[in-house]
Amino acid sequence: NSGETRPAQHSITVANLLTHQSGLIQAIFSPDSDLGQMYQRDFADYSNITARDLARRLGKLPVYFEPGTAWHYGHSTDVLGAVVEVAAGKTLDVVLEERIFTPLGMDETTFYVPISKSNRIAEPFHGVMADNTEQRTMLSGGGGLNSTTEDYVRFATMLLNSGEYNGARILEEKTLDLMREKRIGADVSREFFFYGEAGDWGLGFHLQPTTDDPNGPHNFGWRGIGGTIFIVDEENDLFMIYMEQKRGGPRAPFNNNVAQQMVYEAIQN
Repeated sequence: NSGETRPAQHSITVANLLTHQSGLIQAIFSPDSDLGQMYQRDFADYSNITARDLARRLGKLPVYFEPGTAWHYGHSTDVLGAVVEVAAGKTLDVVLEERIFTPLGMDETTFYVPISKSNRIAEPFHGVMADNTEQRTMLSGGGGLNSTTEDYVRFATMLLNSGEYNGARILEEKTLDLMREKRIGADVSREFFFYGEAGDWGLGFHLQPTTDDPNGPHNFGWRGIGGTIFIVDEENDLFMIYMEQKRGGPRAPFNNNVAQQMVYEAIQN
């Protein structure tokens, strides 16, 4: 964080993006760093630009560390959304609709909510929420979708069923296996990893041990900044979806960590 830069030894790869080892960060998670302040200066509000525009702007700035040497949550998944658009020749919303939402019957998962359904939007317990009926320019690979618990059940069921749901094959089993492989090796710093020395990271998923044995079975999933979480646990043949909308404010006595703890305590008992 000295502000000094040097040429990178390696280019950012898609694998770096999938594992959050790209060196791209996010200002909210590193507001006091020089790079975080550059982000704030160059795109404090990026809802009015496209994912490809964001990727171009990020490409003109330094990275936080040499790609592949550390884990840091950030704009990697947003850039992946831009990569998907270029590879598919379509916007991200169309790709998701064609390849995931329509095959799974997730007909209420969209980047914006029609005005006719605005009364069903869950308001946050704390904090201000953007207008989710507004059609934004940014179609983010890292966030911004609106959905329902019922739709997410379909998505989680597909993952629990090795990539298939009601006859629709979304992921090949070998692809899902690759996504669940541990990717934080001994040569990758955990300084900024959300779970410290516990658990690991796959391709887009966290990997959390389900017993006291760190080398034992792991579930996989991810969290949302408003308090949501989903986990898929093949070993115990279950998935858990916890939906809460509370960003900032006082800590609630019941949260996604408590919910997950109760589930596994019930299994052990």
